[in-house]
Order: sequence, then C-alpha cells, then structure tokens
Amino acid sequence: MEQLIENKLIKADLAFSSWKKVSFEERQGLIRKAAEILKNNSEKFGTIITTEMNKPISQSIAEVEKCALMMNYYADAENILKPEKIDSEFTYSEVHYAPKGVILGVMPWNFPFWQVLRFAVPAILAGNTVVLKHASICFGSGNAIEQVLLEAGFPEGIFQNLEVGHTEVKGILEHDIVKGVSLTGSGKAGGEVASIAGLNIKKSLLELGGSDAFIIFEDADFDKAAKEGVKSRLQNCGQTCTAAKRFIIDEKIEDEFLPKFIEEYKKYIPANPMDKETLIGGMARPDLADDLENQFKKALENGAEIIIPLERISDTEFNPGLIRVQEGNPILQEELFGPLGMIMTFKNDDEALQMANDIPFGLSNSVWTNNKERQLFFIENLDSGTVNINRMTSSDPRFPFGGTKASGYGTELSLHALKEFVTAKTIVGN
Repeated sequence: MEQLIENKLIKADLAFSSWKKVSFEERQGLIRKAAEILKNNSEKFGTIITTEMNKPISQSIAEVEKCALMMNYYADAENILKPEKIDSEFTYSEVHYAPKGVILGVMPWNFPFWQVLRFAVPAILAGNTVVLKHASICFGSGNAIEQVLLEAGFPEGIFQNLEVGHTEVKGILEHDIVKGVSLTGSGKAGGEVASIAGLNIKKSLLELGGSDAFIIFEDADFDKAAKEGVKSRLQNCGQTCTAAKRFIIDEKIEDEFLPKFIEEYKKYIPANPMDKETLIGGMARPDLADDLENQFKKALENGAEIIIPLERISDTEFNPGLIRVQEGNPILQEELFGPLGMIMTFKNDDEALQMANDIPFGLSNSVWTNNKERQLFFIENLDSGTVNINRMTSSDPRFPFGGTKASGYGTELSLHALKEFVTAKTIVGN
C-alpha cells in the first residue's frame, strides 16, 4: 500500500509539472466537458451515492446536477489569476499567481460528489493537481469522479482517488510532494489535520461542523419558514453541516408557528431511499445513529423536553425528533448530525442574537423577518460565514462559502476559491 501511495504521489507531481503550464482557458474547456458527463449521467452517479450512504435518490441526483452547475460556473469564470500589473516606478511591477502543486483533499461521506468537486475544481483550475482521501464508505464515489475527469480528457495524474484509511493521512500530508490540504469533516479531524499541516508549514483549508440558527420573527412568512426550516433540518437525514439545527422563535408567535412547523416535520417518514418520492432515508452508518441517540438522551438528562420523540426504527433509520431546549443545556455546544431539531424561544432581538451566537460554531444562519432594520442588525452581528435572509442555507457556486470559530477557515466556491492554493508571487525591478 505504501508503494502504491508513493507511486500516485509521484504521478501527481509529474502531472503538475506540465498541468501548471496549460492555459486557464484550456483547463476550463475540460471542466466543461466533465460537467456535461455528470449532467448526462446524474441518475447513474446518484445511484452510487444512495447505495453508499442512504441518501434519498432524488437528493443524490440533485447533488450530481449541482456539481455540474458548479463546474459550469468555473468553466465560464473570469481568469482572476492573470498577472496583475501594479503601478510603480519599476519596469517589472506585477503579481503572478503560482499554483502550489499537489493538494490533498480529505472529504466526508455526507455529500460524496459535491464536497470533493467543490474543493477539487477550483484547485485544479488554478493549476494544481489533487489526490483524494475519501470516506471509507465512499470509495465508489471517489473512483467515479476520477473516471469522469479522465473521460472528459484530463491528463492522468491531475485527480487521483486514494483508497486509504484515516491512519494513512498523516504520512501523505507529511510527504514532501504534498503542498497543502483541504478537509471537510468534524472538528476533531480538522484539528488533527491542521496540526500536521502546521508542523510541516503547509497550507490548510478547513470546512468543519455547524449548529446553524434559524431565527423566526413575528413578521415572517410562517408557512414558508416552516416548510423551508423543516427541509433544512431533515434533508440528507439531517446530516448536513449547514442544516438548520436550532430553531429560535419569537415567543409571541410560538402558538401560531409551532403547529405549522410540526405539521411539516411529520411529513418526513423514513422510506426506501431508491424511491424518488422518499423525503428521508436512513443515516449513513449504524454507529452514527448510536451517537445521535446518545445525544438525544444527554439533552433530556439536562432538561430538554420532548415535542416529537426521536424513535429509532432500524439500525440507521429514525422517525425524526424535535426537542425544546433551554439555554445552558450542554447539548447546545455540540453538533446534532442527524434528524433531531431543537426549539428555543426569545423575548427580543438582543436575546435572539445572544442565543444564536452563544455556541462554538460559526458556519451559517438564517433570519426570517421583513423588517429591513432588523435584517441589517443580524447581518452585522451574527458570528457566521453566511447570513441568509428569508431563505434556508444552501451553498451557491457564485458566493464564497466558509465558516468562522470552530466551523473552520478558508473559502470554497466563488472566484475567491481560486486563490486558496496559489502563491502570490511579486515581480519587481528594472
């Protein structure tokens, strides 16, 4: 195995030596071809996702189609990596953007195509090559992505899937050939990988967990907020870092809003994930279901009240649960990665803000109000990488995506992502 990894790293490095000289526009053309392959085979690739991690097939197909959309965005993107002229008294007065080389991606199982391509596409377009360490249950997805890129015409070695376990990550990242790492995953995994990268003076980008607030005010559209809120919490069986997890409701509207919310919540009944009508399937693995069940018990032991019980009906399936939580419950300092939501109520804007910010995470929040002054107050004061107004969180290729605090650092998506794994090289003189 060690020799196989070594060979693939050497292959990636050799590919980089020529890939960095390929024009931005030529790289874009290959990305466009890969996007077309994904779009034309979305059901085939969606089936791989569902088979590996139980996502409802309609959501898996949508994930593949979103990857194609993102790739077309980069295929049409402005080349912001062209040499940049700087006004000065010197003959040479420029900034060049040089790709770093071979970049390691350590990616999770919850969006097996999206998370990988969201990182890899801008890194490759910037002139780097990529080696992927995917989640152990998603090697099929990793291999499928590699084959798509080869079919599109990318040279061998530009993107390679490494079928390795987490114990091999340290050695790969320490290898002289590897120049940086992007990780999407848990805070524990992020801390470990960032430590290795730091000790070896290598660039790291971390997209970690979240416990997003979904704040509803008296002037919100209750029907839309209820429908979007439940979708945000329960799509992908609640296994999404940007899922709404804490529903913070104005106490004046609880009696009117909560019944609508509960009505929507009860529409999510576990069913066959291969059925296109299914809204929610099982969790990705039994041990993850065990973890969620233990968190539910912990929340109740610390004063949470059951609104809808979390009922386990198989190794991986739950009837989704909903609990009322008071400030101070230690469960609020954790991420619930599964079909369990939390309800809290507030008296005024300041209390709502305090509740939203009083957690270790800072990924994304959603605020539902039509009051412009209130919107600006939360836009300016919420501690998160994204603030959504009257919409659920969903990443968009056009906008930067990333978090703050324990949710990580660095930027994915948008043109900003093109500069994550390049060196700004100053050229100055006469």
